This record gives sequence, C-alpha cells and structure tokens, in this order.
Amino acid sequence: MNDLISVPCVLMRGGTSKGPFFLASDLPADQAERDQILLSVMGSGHPLQIDGIGGGNPVTSKVAIIGPSTVPGADVDYLFAQVRVDQQMVDTSPNCGNMLAAVGPFSIEAGLVSARGATTLVRIHNVNTGKLIEAEVPTPDGKVAYLGDASIDGVPGKAAPIALTFMDAAGARTGKLFPTGQSLEYIDGIAVTCIDCAMPMVLFDAEAIGATGNETAAELNADKSALGRIEALRMEAGRRMGMGDVSDQVTPKPVLVSKPKGNGDLNVRYFMPHQCHPSLATTGAVGIATACIARNTVASRLTGLRAPPLVLSIEHPSGHLDVKLQERDGKIVAGILRTARRLFEGHVFAKPTKRLFCAA
Repeated sequence: MNDLISVPCVLMRGGTSKGPFFLASDLPADQAERDQILLSVMGSGHPLQIDGIGGGNPVTSKVAIIGPSTVPGADVDYLFAQVRVDQQMVDTSPNCGNMLAAVGPFSIEAGLVSARGATTLVRIHNVNTGKLIEAEVPTPDGKVAYLGDASIDGVPGKAAPIALTFMDAAGARTGKLFPTGQSLEYIDGIAVTCIDCAMPMVLFDAEAIGATGNETAAELNADKSALGRIEALRMEAGRRMGMGDVSDQVTPKPVLVSKPKGNGDLNVRYFMPHQCHPSLATTGAVGIATACIARNTVASRLTGLRAPPLVLSIEHPSGHLDVKLQERDGKIVAGILRTARRLFEGHVFAKPTKRLFCAA
C-alpha cells in the first residue's frame, strides 16, 4: 500500500457534465476535511488539474455525494459540489441538473434503491436546495440500462433516456422566484431579470454587452472586456438577490439571451460563471424556461409570454435543450430528458488531511 488516502469512487457522466460519485459514508463527516479530500482528488489549483482526476473545465470538475434520504418522500440525498479548477475552493450552494441525471443509476447500483420493473422511479432530495426531483431510470430485467436510442446535444452518440422532473424548483436558493421582488430591473442601464428557479441566475440581452448571442463559447471566453462586464452585472445581481458578496460563489449564473437563430424559442449563452458553458446546464434550462412563462422578464420579452402546458426549446452553443412545463397544484413542474453513463469504478486517491481519514 502507500501513504495516500483511498476512497471508493464511481466516475460517471451525467448529462453534459462528468465527475466522481461518492457514498456519503465513504467521506469525512466534517465539511472542512471532506472539502480538502475533494480538492485533492480533483487536483484543483492548477488549470489542467494535473494532480487529480478533474478535467480542467467547470463541467468536468463536479462531485456528487449520495446517501440515504434524510427527509420524508425521497429515496436518496444528493449533495452537489462544484470544485473550482483554478482555486482551492468547493462550492455547495448550487444544484447541478446534469450530474443529477446520474444520481438515479448510481443509487440503484449502490444498493440504495431497489430496481422496480422496466422503469424505476428514484425520488431525489437535493440537499443543496432542499428541492425534490424525480428520475425515471430504465431498469429492464432488474438492472440499470445505459444503452439506448436517446441523444442529447453536447454528448456524442446515443444512450438510454432518463426523465428528470423538477417538482417545484422556484426559490431554490433564496426562497423566492424573483428575489428582488421585480421581474425586470436595471443594472448600470441594462435590463436584467434576477430569477431563482432551480438555479439563481441573472438574465440579460446579449446585445447589452456588445454581443450577438450567436458567439461560440470559445469566442465569449476570449472576450475579456465582455467577461468583465458580465462579472460586474453578476456581482450586483447577487447583492440585490440577498446573496451578499458572491465573488467566491458560482451563483448567480449570468445568462445572455437573444432571439433564436434556428427553430428554437430562445437562444442563450450560460456562464458557469466565469466561462461560457459549452452547452447548457439542466438547472439553468429550467429557470430560463420558467422566465419565459412569467410576465415582463428579459426572456418573455423575446419569446412572448407563454402559458403551460408547453415545451420550450432553448438553443445553446451545442444545439438545443427542450423543457416541458406544466402546472400541478399551483406549482410549475419542469421535465427534461437526459442520459448518463457509468465510466469507471474503483478507488481514487487523495493526499492526507490534517486529521488522517481512512475510508471504510
């Protein structure tokens, strides 16, 4: 053996994201010690994360921690951690809907949920937001199926479909759909919508920062002037949303919106927050679609006010993402189709923390 810490781990792709999945019981209960393990595992603090398994990009520097549910009406707890690439920082304030797609399959194969019939419903309590999400996982012959005919933009090939239903995503972080009390306001003369639905975000027209909205993610990431303006808007939006100084947080996420260039309903560029997402976050899509059915938002100004039930197609740099919206008991329920894949299972190694932790 060696002098590193060995922790059981499963590497999974969830939607358009990828990262290690851990059982909560295999990580330290102490948050600070747990975060040090995650930083070491991912190799954070280096742009390539060369000393860890992170991929040098925010969409591949994510962690899912799964355990038995601690609340009624759910099967499992899911804690998401965004591990910064360039800094020694772990942020557990947001949820990640793409990684969420792999929570159901992981939970079944980890023995936390029993497969039931051809499709197994897994009720997931997102610890970050306190919200409930339902995942329908294909389980023919009592085992998880990863192969299938479903495809999502941003991921090559086809896979088995996983249907995610966000039961009530409004106020995920702040407790309010519109935390500032307004659906439309101005920051430095720019019309913005500060919305908290699945993910706290600030939406604004791409033209307001001198963009068209049709740029590639790489083009936007190279525009330092635009990135500076986006960050200034994000900082002020965070303050107005009651989140305080958000310089060390990944929320609220800035979103550039524009008219569709194809057959979609809206075109977006979603930031994570300091790089443009190569496609679109699932949680971001839920919030953006919800903004399209709310009066006088930056989004509904472009799409025209819509009413559920409906399916909204949101264009992004890699294609489009469809969100099905319907109303149940006065609450908006959002459905999205994703896929997932189990990539690797075994043990990952971390450097010892101050207090030596050994996984069982």
